[in-house]
Formats: sequence, C-alpha cells, structure tokens
Amino acid sequence: MRYGSAPRLKKDLITLGIVSVAYLAASAFVSNSYYQLIMTLVPIWALFGVSWNILSGYGGQLSFGHASFFGIGAYVVTLALVYWNLTPWFGIPLGMIVAAGAAILIGLPTFRLKGHYFALSMLAYPLAILYFLQYLGFQEMSLPMHRENPAAFLEFTNPHYYTLVGVVLLILGVFVSMLVENSRFGLALLSIRQNELAAEAAGIDTKLWKMRALVVSGMLAAAAGGFYACVLLVVTPDSVFGMLVSAQAVVVTLFGGVASIWGPVIGAAILVPLAESLNAELGNILPGIQGVVYGVAIIAIMLASPDGLFWTIRDKYFIPKPPAPLPRSLAANAPSIAQPAAAGSLLMKVEGLSKTFGGLRAVSGVTFDVRAGEILGIIGPNGAGKTTLFNLLNGVLSANEGTAVLGGQSMLGKKVHAVARMGVGRTFQVVRSFPRLPLLDNVIVGAYGAGFTDTDAIASAAHALERVGLSDQAGTPAGQLTNKQLRLMELARALAGAPRVLLLDETLAGLGRDECDDVLDVLQRLRTEGTTVVIIEHTMHAMMRIADRFVVLDHGRVLASGLPRDVVENRSVIEAYLGKKWAAKQDA
Repeated sequence: MRYGSAPRLKKDLITLGIVSVAYLAASAFVSNSYYQLIMTLVPIWALFGVSWNILSGYGGQLSFGHASFFGIGAYVVTLALVYWNLTPWFGIPLGMIVAAGAAILIGLPTFRLKGHYFALSMLAYPLAILYFLQYLGFQEMSLPMHRENPAAFLEFTNPHYYTLVGVVLLILGVFVSMLVENSRFGLALLSIRQNELAAEAAGIDTKLWKMRALVVSGMLAAAAGGFYACVLLVVTPDSVFGMLVSAQAVVVTLFGGVASIWGPVIGAAILVPLAESLNAELGNILPGIQGVVYGVAIIAIMLASPDGLFWTIRDKYFIPKPPAPLPRSLAANAPSIAQPAAAGSLLMKVEGLSKTFGGLRAVSGVTFDVRAGEILGIIGPNGAGKTTLFNLLNGVLSANEGTAVLGGQSMLGKKVHAVARMGVGRTFQVVRSFPRLPLLDNVIVGAYGAGFTDTDAIASAAHALERVGLSDQAGTPAGQLTNKQLRLMELARALAGAPRVLLLDETLAGLGRDECDDVLDVLQRLRTEGTTVVIIEHTMHAMMRIADRFVVLDHGRVLASGLPRDVVENRSVIEAYLGKKWAAKQDA
C-alpha cells in the first residue's frame, strides 16, 4: 500500500458501506417497475464507468471502445445460457475471463499507438465485433426463462433483487478501484498518465502496467455487461456494442470526475435517472433523447467543472488537511544497496556512439568513460548533441553505431525502464513531474521502478528527499513546488532507485544564482557520498566548481576532454563554445 493510504482506504470503505445501505433502503420504497429498473441500471452503468476509469482515468489511455468488453460479457452470459444452460452466476465470471483474454489481444497491437490514435483505434473493436455477430446471425437473442428455479439463473420475480445484485457488483468494482488507487498499481498508472517518459525513465514498465490496467478494466466492464443482459433478458449487438454504450462509460466518469473512486458513481447516479426518465416521457417525441442528455452533460461539465463534479466539490468544500511531516525514523529504514564501485574505478564506457536523423548526424563517434565517484561534465554549444547523447544512453533513442557499457552490461538495445533497472537515474532538460501527486509519491515512483517493496520504496523515497533537503515538503503536490524544488524533486526521484550513475540534463536551468548554489551544494554532498554523476550544463562557472572532468561536444563529435582547467584553455573549445570574451575574463 502507498504511504498514508490506510486511513484513506478505511474512510472510503465506510463511505461505500453507508452509501450502499442508503441506496438499497431507498430502492425498497420504489414500487413502480420502470423506476425500479432505473435503480438497477444506475449501479450497472456506474460499474461500467469504474471499469473505464481504471484505464482511462488513472492510466490516461483514452478509450472510445470500451463497449467491446461490456458486450463480450453480455454475449458470453447469453450464449452460455442458451447453448450450455450455464447459470449467469457462472456465466458472468466466464465472461470476465474471456474479456481478460480479449484485453490482451486488443492491447498488444493497440498500445503501440498513443494519444488520439489509441483512442480512435479502440473505437474500431466494438464495431468489428458488432458486425461479426450480425454476420453470424446473432442479431437478437433472448435469455430462456427457468421458472422452476429462477434464482439459480438470476431470474427474480421481485425486481428489488436485481438492484441488490447490481449494488453488490458495484461494491466489488469500487473496492477493486480502491485497491488500485491506494497501491503501486494506481501510482504507476497516475505517473504514466501525467508524464509517461518520466515514469519510464524512473524504471516503470509502462506497457506492462497499461496492459494490466486494460485487463482489470475489461474484466469489470464484462461483469457489468453480463449482468445487464440478465436484467434486460434480450441482447442485440447494437444494445451492448453500440457507440452509445461506450459513450455511457465516458460520460458518467467525465461528469463525476476522472481518476477518482467516486466520479463514476456520482455521474451515474445523476445522469442515468435523468436520461432514462426523459426517455420514458419524451422518447416517442424526441427519439435519441438519451444521447442529447449525455451530450449536454459533457458540454456543461467541460465549461463549468473540467475536472468533474467530485474534484470541484472536494476542492471547494473539503479542503485537504496540511500533510503531516514524514517521521524522521522513516528515512533511517531505507534499504541497503549494493556496495558502490571503488572510487576511481571504471564504471561506464562509451565507444564510437553515433546517431543519425536522416542526413543529420546528431551524435558521431562519441567515446568517453566515467569513473566511479566522479562528476563528469558534458558541455558544448546548443545543438551539439548533448541531450541526444543522454537519450541514447538511457534508451529513449536507439543508436546506429557504437557501444555503451555499464558495469560490464550493455546499455544499448534496451527499453528505457530496463536501462533504469540497470542503475541509471535520469533527469530532464524540462522538468518532468507528476503535478497532481504529492512530492513523496513523485519520488516513490523511482523506488518502485527499481523494484523495491512498498515498505522499502517509501523508506528509500524519504531518504532521497532528506538527501536533497525536501523532507518538509513531502506532502505538497508537485504542481505547487518552485522551480528549484522541482529540480531537486527530480533529482530525488532518480536517487530513490539507488542508481549507479546519474544522468542530469541541465539541472540548473532557470534557477537564480542563490538557487544554483543550493543545488550545487546538494550535488557536492552526493559526490562525497560516492554518487557518480554525468551532468549536462551551460553555466560554466557552476561546472568549473563541481566537475572533475569535462567532455566537450561540438556538432555531435568530441571536441576535447580532460581536466576542467585544461579544457577551458583549449583554443578549439574557446572558439567553438566559450568565446574569446570568456577567455579574456578568465585571464583577467
């Protein structure tokens, strides 16, 4: 579990129990069969929204085709009952298993796409299944009645029992969502949603976590679809695979609040009764009134409350308490790491590294080595290939030629998260934070990426924050931090994974003189602790203060390397990068 999640989980469980009991009590007073049906549909669509929220809310992978899993659940229950006489009590779990397999088959090719390409490609799957079922002749299927033993086949004469089953399924779905939100699962998904490259660089296998989210999401959607078939007793491809079905999950969640446990529940509780009641009263006059309701709801919520009702109400009326400071004993429990390499020993060796983009040779035959415990400065003019070099070393880009070896292991040809697991920490030229997550969670992501257990990850993150001097801000959302604090946060996240070498890309960018001095003091402390650093920086006076050696790049090639004083007095370096004014100022 994530740090501090136990009290929140307990509070949410109590709330869930109270809301469920109150809803069931209210449904007991409903005598009209149509309104009782609406009371049953609310938890069904809420559960469908919860399923969509796990993938698209927490994980940020926008899906316009979640009806694929909803419809699979509905048709598995129906076909199993028609052809095998299998009770829906077993048909619903079977549908969830089939949906899990479908999620894997869908995810393998589709997760190669990103952004709107992913969203649009997901839309194709339910349409393809819909036409396939129509081709097979399953246009309309009725569930057979079992009057001799109706309860065993989820066929109740009293409609209140359907509402009870729907609420129980929703409770289970919300509980799964709670477990996701309060575990490393949820933290991994939130980090992917807010900054996928930063999550990958911290060691998170983003494709694996997205696949897990799709499987869990698909299984919950199939449970909702399977029960939906039992309630309506008649299933058609359009009713369970149609575009409006996918839209229901999107709309109720966006309306209620994405990436929150209660968002889909709030959205369904408001929109489903409204849409169904209007459809009953005006459906014969205005066909498709449900679509109009959902369209208006989305427009209204985007204008008035872009984050959804839950977040707007929480931020306005329930101001979170200031976070409690981290216990000082927490950092002391940081896990022990492997003994660092002996100071001065060869840690990383790069030979002949090259990268071309069409006719542009961004990095050309770069060769250098990194010694344990040193700070190696990579300097050079803009466009020299410095950041491209870092991207090659940590797997963001693939090299055309050359080798890069860390501790005897090749760094090339690996995914970003795999390079991070080798012990390579990375910060970026533009700070990549997870703005809505607390500072501690931002840093814990780096410890999770290194494979630490929950307890060890929390302790390692606390220790990393202590090393950079940010322990007092551990509970502050990253979006509220200053530029200097964000730079130190990113450094702490890299440190939390106990790296063997740090790749720091312009850590001082955008900082004032005093702020630069504070960050330099941190880097010098890290060096005294034996941390190995490779840093790109344009502030030469700062680099002269902390770097043990320089490697100068110009037009992708190594122009010079050696001790700082020797490099800055090199005539070719002065002409290509430093300039004669800088040299004259140094001589004066």
